[in-house]
Amino acid sequence: MTLVVLILAVVAGMTAIEAGSGTMRPAVAATPTVPPAAYPNPGVVTGDTGAHDPTIVKTPSGTYLAAVTGNNIQLKTSTDRTAFRNAGAAFPGGAPWTTTYTGGSANLWAPDLTYRNGRYYLYYSASTFGSNRSAIFLATSTTGASGSWTNQGLVISTSSSNDYNAIDPNLFVDASGNWWLQFGSFWSGLKQIQLNPSTGLRQGTSIRSVAGRGGGPIEAPTLVRHGNYYYLWVSFDYCCRGASSTYRIMVGRSTSPNGPFTDRNGTALTSGGGTQVLASHGNIHGPGHQAVFTDTDADVLVYHYYANSGASYLGINLIGYDSAGWPFVY
Repeated sequence: MTLVVLILAVVAGMTAIEAGSGTMRPAVAATPTVPPAAYPNPGVVTGDTGAHDPTIVKTPSGTYLAAVTGNNIQLKTSTDRTAFRNAGAAFPGGAPWTTTYTGGSANLWAPDLTYRNGRYYLYYSASTFGSNRSAIFLATSTTGASGSWTNQGLVISTSSSNDYNAIDPNLFVDASGNWWLQFGSFWSGLKQIQLNPSTGLRQGTSIRSVAGRGGGPIEAPTLVRHGNYYYLWVSFDYCCRGASSTYRIMVGRSTSPNGPFTDRNGTALTSGGGTQVLASHGNIHGPGHQAVFTDTDADVLVYHYYANSGASYLGINLIGYDSAGWPFVY
């Protein structure tokens, strides 16, 4: 596709209503079907680009709201998905309801942003490093601005008696309007629970395993739909080691939002499977803790990576799908 045709396709992009969800979902312009020969570097981003565990949502006005791990959840905004500025903290007055799980720290982890039915939903984690004494909370806002977020309460918690960890939440709403929360890290792997659409909190007591590596390093589930498949994106290996980080982004898919998810070779993600989409290359170290959202030009992969200095930064690439429907980044 020539650049001119691509630009025209983007400009002509229309929105469509996701079946059963009541949410406008951008129609994606034509994207490449052949992966690049090597992993691409992150796309150009400028301004306030320091980030860890990023998530981005497109606002009704067409701008972008990002949230990242940090004291009281740090927010960023952008008008063009390129230049980002600091927009303060979600909870500038603190989040005392979380300190039981953080040991008194204000550092809150792994936010997940969604905009639905006139409200922003922010799921996030409270824990301490290496512990599964953890909790996932929900806050909502009608504007997304710093200080506008209302605590809606505890979604799920874990303790040392559990074999899974209540961190790294991700909301997915299926075509029938069912709400699912994916979460988890290490231990027995990644889990899925159902949420009540009216409250955004847990519904029922069932819990489903969706991916795992026999106790090995796997984190950050992100569930998205593209075409006839539900894709479960995950991060393998080790975060948080600066330029020595080995995080890498993997994916599996299913015809059901509840799995089973398998990789390109047919290996179940619950048995350690996963097809690699992005890994360390050149001066880009440990890309991971991904989020995915749909924009008018493509599905967009958001992640953090480490520079040679050990600092973590926001990474953004577009997603293409090959002839078999497997995603790649460009």
